[in-house]
Amino acid sequence: MRGVAKPVVLPVTFTVFAKDPWGNDKAGFSLKTTLNRKDYGIEWNKALDQGGLLLGDEVEVEINLEANKQK
Repeated sequence: MRGVAKPVVLPVTFTVFAKDPWGNDKAGFSLKTTLNRKDYGIEWNKALDQGGLLLGDEVEVEINLEANKQK
C-alpha cells in the first residue's frame, strides 16, 4: 500500500474441490485478513463535524480464488 511493501502471512482456507461442467478439475480457496493502514504510512484522516474520524485504521482484505488443475 502506498509504496510500502511488507511481508504478510495470509490465512488461506481450502473451500472446495469439484469438476466444472466441461470435466475440468477446480479447487476453491478463500482468505480474509485485516491490515492496519498506519503500518503502511497512511496517516491521513479528517475529523467529522459530528465527532469521530472519517477513516478507520483497519482495512479488511477478502480474496476468493478458483484454481484450475493443469493438464
